[in-house]
Amino acid sequence: MGGLLRYLFGPGKREEHVRPRVVAAWDGSGPLDALQPPERSGGWHDVRGLTNLLEQPVRAGFRAPSAPVWHASIRNHPTDRILSDAQWAHIAAEVIAAVGLAPHGDVDAVRWVAVRHNDDHVHVVATLVRQDRRTVWPWQDKRKAQAACRDLEQRYGLYRVAPPGKGSRRWPSPAELNKAARLRTASSSTRPGRETGRAGRGVAPRERLRRRVREAAAVATDERDFFARLAQAGVRVKLRRGTRDPEQVTGYAVGLDGHRTATGDTVWYGGGRLAPDLTLPQLRSRWTETPPTGRGGNAARVAATGIVPPDVSRRAAETVRDAHEAMRAASSPLVASAIASAAADLLTATATAWEGREGGPLSDAADWFDRAAHDLHGRASARRVSQASHLRAMARLIAATGTVSRDRDTVAALHLVFTVAALAESLADLRKAQDRLHQARAARHAAGHLPLYHPPAGTADARTPDARAARPPTPDPPSLDRRGRQR
Repeated sequence: MGGLLRYLFGPGKREEHVRPRVVAAWDGSGPLDALQPPERSGGWHDVRGLTNLLEQPVRAGFRAPSAPVWHASIRNHPTDRILSDAQWAHIAAEVIAAVGLAPHGDVDAVRWVAVRHNDDHVHVVATLVRQDRRTVWPWQDKRKAQAACRDLEQRYGLYRVAPPGKGSRRWPSPAELNKAARLRTASSSTRPGRETGRAGRGVAPRERLRRRVREAAAVATDERDFFARLAQAGVRVKLRRGTRDPEQVTGYAVGLDGHRTATGDTVWYGGGRLAPDLTLPQLRSRWTETPPTGRGGNAARVAATGIVPPDVSRRAAETVRDAHEAMRAASSPLVASAIASAAADLLTATATAWEGREGGPLSDAADWFDRAAHDLHGRASARRVSQASHLRAMARLIAATGTVSRDRDTVAALHLVFTVAALAESLADLRKAQDRLHQARAARHAAGHLPLYHPPAGTADARTPDARAARPPTPDPPSLDRRGRQR
């Protein structure tokens, strides 16, 4: 407790703590002025008195836990207004009551304080021993605290955080991120003059694998093609076979060369550990959806022959436009989700063809679009949604081209990007109507940044009309936490 309070009332790691103060405390604590740690000469705060008050129940408790401190930081969004100390005090009291540590009206609850040393957040610090000497064991405190924050966002008119499209992906753990950062540092120290590229900027292996697996899944025609594309992308694959029938493949795991455990074994990730829709059964459901005849069927047959026509971008733009009209006219959200999912595959294939395996801004936009397109409740089969089959067939055709013909397809390529951006806007409207705000913001982020994308190097920009001016840029999305998730 003492070390934590010294940090909260200290200057901070980068002198970012400004006027630290207690803004709220437990019932019966008395005036807040009496709890404020006195400031000594030199600017440091003496927290010994406050530490002693908070630790008194712990010293007197029955079998006090070895780790008796509970600590949470409550932060609002950068776009929110600055709240007063009284407002932050109310927020802190609501959160700590919601998690069950200090329910309203319980005078024997734990002792706690809320410390504010910045405009945008407070720290809530409590001990886990009640004043009646009983220990409190928090249960699902994270979920309860987040639920309380969602309610407080509405009551105060703050930036609303919606569930982040539950199940859209599996996020790297802090240990994975720390390991990626260490490997990046070691690589830069041994090869200081070498550019690391996008894949070497401390990106966790789980994220790199998820992107490569999704790129292969977006354009694969069957199981054999999928695993072959993974091998071409430098991904190691381990198949899982059935216990009753060893010839039957029931799943797969992927890994990267050089990403090993302390004992030297490859770190494997099953498809479900990357994203729920990347499990082998989910991928097989894609491959069994045979495209109907028409533009999509022709595209699939052309892609299979390996003979690529010169007007791929124009044909893809027409396919996206037709799919956009069908999505806006769809009477069922499942149909719209099927079209959006197939459009995500098309954008992923386009980004891979234009930017390569290292990725770029178009790959980032495709990643945001994929988050918005994910549907928790499933989607209609592509057998019943011809536009979805057409989009996936065009994705395979674009993948077959490898790269776009630079001078000839510049205008058509830009038109393809703009049509996908328009579809992303409609997807954002759909997600907003479904009250899935996180995915709506992801779709608007993709829609706002797609028109700002510059064609690949070597295109005839001087002869390309500046269509970007016709579409105002969309503001940046919410800030991200260390895992890349929206706050």
